[in-house]
Amino acid sequence: MADVLILTTGGTIDKLYFDALSTYQIGESVVDRVLKTARVTLPYRVAEVMRKDSLEMTDDDRALIARQVEDAAETRIIITHGTDTMTQTAQALAGITGKTIVLVGALSPARFAESDASFNLGMAIATAQAAPAGVWIVMNGTVFDGLRVRKDRAANAFIPVEP
Repeated sequence: MADVLILTTGGTIDKLYFDALSTYQIGESVVDRVLKTARVTLPYRVAEVMRKDSLEMTDDDRALIARQVEDAAETRIIITHGTDTMTQTAQALAGITGKTIVLVGALSPARFAESDASFNLGMAIATAQAAPAGVWIVMNGTVFDGLRVRKDRAANAFIPVEP
């Protein structure tokens, strides 16, 4: 069994852009390549759940992600996810106990040289190892309580929400 399970769901982290108009397609996940480039030695396993922009995710998609988390033998789970509805998925995972669940994404595709993806993924690996059971969101160099955060689209950043 791996120490960490990484479930990929799509989102900007795995986007491919084809033209100047920013037409995109979510491609094969880059997570394994990023972690190998970073020389991560922690045993992990990557499993694709879906390839969707988070704006296209449905409640059924979130239920599928929750089932994958619940059924996993691993207790430390990272989910790559689009940033627009990441907090909705965090809410859908809130009832799962005994597992450290870390949602992570990127504001720029991992394939771009100036992407935040590698840094965010590295923070997710660290958070999965150090944080207690619960749902966490890792973005913008910060570990957020997954149930007390929102995306500020104007600032293009995640900010904490008071209880």
